[in-house]
Amino acid sequence: MENKRRAFIKTAMIGAISTSLYTPEGHSLLKPRIQSGATILFQGDSITDASRKRSSEEANMPDGLGNGYAFLAAGKILNRHASKGLKIYNRGISGNKVPQLMERWQEDCLAIKPDILSILIGINDYWHKRNGNYQGSPEEFYEQYIELIESTKAELPNLQLIIGEPFALKDVKAVDQSWFPELERYQKATERVAERFGATFIPYQKIFTKALATAPGSYWTTDGIHTTLAGSELMAEAWVKALK
Repeated sequence: MENKRRAFIKTAMIGAISTSLYTPEGHSLLKPRIQSGATILFQGDSITDASRKRSSEEANMPDGLGNGYAFLAAGKILNRHASKGLKIYNRGISGNKVPQLMERWQEDCLAIKPDILSILIGINDYWHKRNGNYQGSPEEFYEQYIELIESTKAELPNLQLIIGEPFALKDVKAVDQSWFPELERYQKATERVAERFGATFIPYQKIFTKALATAPGSYWTTDGIHTTLAGSELMAEAWVKALK
């Protein structure tokens, strides 16, 4: 009887912790809080890059934020928190995988000293395997991602972290059924990274899949991966909801 009671209490505690971390939609309840003077940094690949102007390195510059979800989310945040003197940067680079983030991390992340760091990475870690330009695995992706975040937290212990899930919409140009279920292993690895560090996790795959009930994948993405204006706004809306 005592063993059953302990097992019940343990299960209840695990359930309570899980409930405190994630809503049914997958968003962390431990949402990042924007303090006055905070620096926010968007990092990732082409979806974050969104044709940003590399030479525009100052905070809050439209051409430096690109034309994707980071730009749209930054506009919402700067408007909503106009009195806080926020600085928002985008350092996404098209084609990047986790190893490329690691190579440029000192200059493009640590030197900026973000208070809130948003990372969306992983689609190329899978996609580039398909065309033979990269050798890797979901396990290696996970371990590299963990190493990246651990080194970042060592330098910035008070960092608030947002992890975005890589996503792909089937039957839109580049993406077909053969992408799955392999891509799902990278998505699950990303979620595990968020769980390990208590980060806010944004389940973009689920968000886009839900949006397919309203409009086809070609409405939200140009090729199954890169977003249209509507897709970028969908991502920006989810990103802003992840904040307090």
